[in-house]
Amino acid sequence: MLGWLIAAANPGKFMRRLPAALASLLIMLAVPAAAQTLRIALQEDPDTLDGAKNWSFVGRNVMTSICDKLVDIAPDASIVPMLATGWETSADGKAITFKLRPGVRFHDGEPFDAAAVKFSLDPALTLPDSRRKSEISAIKDVEVVDDLTVRVEMATPFSPLLAQFADRAGIMVSPKAAQALGDQFGNKPVCAGPYRFVERVAQDRIVLERFADYWDKEHYFIQRIVFLPMPDATVRFANLRAGQLDMIERLSPTDIDTLRKSDKLAVSAITGLGYQGITFNIANGPRAANPFGRDKRVRAALDLAIDRKILNEVVNGGEFQIGNQAVPPTSFYYDQALPVPPRDVEGAKALLKEAGVTNPTITLLVPNADGDRQSAEVIQSMAREAGIEVKVQLTEFITMLQQAHDGTFDADYVGWSGRIDPDANIHTLLGCKVPGNDGHYCNQEIETLLQAARLTGDRDARKKAYEGVARILADERPIIYLWHQKWIWGLSADLKGYVPYPDGLIRLRDVKYKSGRM
Repeated sequence: MLGWLIAAANPGKFMRRLPAALASLLIMLAVPAAAQTLRIALQEDPDTLDGAKNWSFVGRNVMTSICDKLVDIAPDASIVPMLATGWETSADGKAITFKLRPGVRFHDGEPFDAAAVKFSLDPALTLPDSRRKSEISAIKDVEVVDDLTVRVEMATPFSPLLAQFADRAGIMVSPKAAQALGDQFGNKPVCAGPYRFVERVAQDRIVLERFADYWDKEHYFIQRIVFLPMPDATVRFANLRAGQLDMIERLSPTDIDTLRKSDKLAVSAITGLGYQGITFNIANGPRAANPFGRDKRVRAALDLAIDRKILNEVVNGGEFQIGNQAVPPTSFYYDQALPVPPRDVEGAKALLKEAGVTNPTITLLVPNADGDRQSAEVIQSMAREAGIEVKVQLTEFITMLQQAHDGTFDADYVGWSGRIDPDANIHTLLGCKVPGNDGHYCNQEIETLLQAARLTGDRDARKKAYEGVARILADERPIIYLWHQKWIWGLSADLKGYVPYPDGLIRLRDVKYKSGRM
């Protein structure tokens, strides 16, 4: 009996070891029914919920309900107002003036104004461990014009800036709470979103409640959200089918047909902006001193050993879009002259011979989720046929991110959820000396091209620059791009109004239960 009580108090650690039916019971014990409670299963447990420091997709998903941004995106990926109701870019492209929404309050009751915007942007620019520095590094000054007007000045024109404000760089936080909490802000974020933070139990749950004073409260009907980390897709799906979850993110594509045939369940899907790939350690510490880190020919050999079409069919039921670039083929900036290379085992062997490398071995860090494990095992099998040994090391997701950041890895199997501007799909992860560049890859020609794209608002000129970047990356392969993910959510059929967005983030505006159930 004691064991069951312990499990009920902390089901996250137990659910990964138990059959789905028992996992369902543990959820019921740990999360008692509450008025309009929405139970959402996440693929991983998030890292910090501090927008300046966050580096996980699941963290972005949770923060989307807690923290409003200056601007947001629409389902068609266009930029729309949020806490800023309008903006104007100066003629020289070196400043953006934002008009702010009046009457907005943070969860602690403090007013949102231009001073709060300035305060929120400062940590992203100055904190030593900020993940946002490279994203908004062009900012020279943030000027408070009046209470509801703020002017962001740049040292040079920076065309991706507005798009960055539609993501974590644009998150607004309560100055009072941030100053009081300091480094602990990420454990108890105070923002101006539709839901306020209530509690977090690591590896178990994150609980939010509807914020009664939210500026757009008429469009939010769910009273309480419980996010539950569940790395096992089978467990997530079983709990959804059993009625113990209302929504699951990153549903396995192989389960789509089951949902479509059910009158109790529904599916929502949209092609994303990002990619899934293999990132190599090129120059981050001693672990980079391996054939894959030293020689692009060895990386190319692994690439040629992989059959993306078969990999996608086996793991994703053919639902995703195979690719070999940082942006999907649907993007204006995709380089049509660089098609996905076909599998070529003999070509891979020839490259290894040319590089003077025999039977190279690489340890691949892989998130401890069944879909990722399956993908890695298929890649492992394909690589072996070309004489390459891939050792799969399953790792808890946040631990994997830290190991990659610290350089204690050869390569990792990691995805990027994608952004509407290609700069954030490339520079954020492969720019020289940027915080998100775990492999420490650096190419000055790419730096020049990326800077040229940042300095102009002309789409054709930007496209030409990004095509130049794509050709270098296709040759040097610091990342092997595998596919572009389709975001798939499994839902209770009783849940209505959910709209998918291409960034994969869960937005609950106008979402409600059809039956009005509690």
